[in-house]
Amino acid sequence: MKTFLFRSMIGIFFGGFLAILITYSVIFFGEQSTLDSSLFVKNSLGSIFCGWLFTVTPLYFELRKLKLSQQTALHFFTVTIVYFILAYGIGWIAPGALNMLIFIAIAVVLYSVMWTAFYLYFKHESKKLNEDLQHFK
Repeated sequence: MKTFLFRSMIGIFFGGFLAILITYSVIFFGEQSTLDSSLFVKNSLGSIFCGWLFTVTPLYFELRKLKLSQQTALHFFTVTIVYFILAYGIGWIAPGALNMLIFIAIAVVLYSVMWTAFYLYFKHESKKLNEDLQHFK
């Protein structure tokens, strides 16, 4: 529970920070002199929720009773479905079947690349640790 709360706070703060950075970018680089306050609130709350979602859901990988394939499936479907509902509801994904298919394709490709990168990184780290342990004998 302590880890969940800590990660929740980190995610909320990171999401809020990103929302402000994006807003500043729109103001300074998009030559936007005024902002729609309701749109700002909606987008910043979405960013805060995404920050929370993406920092809490990796806790699936700490459930030792589940196989890696189960952890991955739970994480993928939770992140993809919840993010899609949020992004579609806020307007980050335009309505239409083609846009939904594009979202699914991008989500699968990005998730696969990131999962593979993390897997290879942690496999490499565990190999280094095992080699270091061999020197203690």
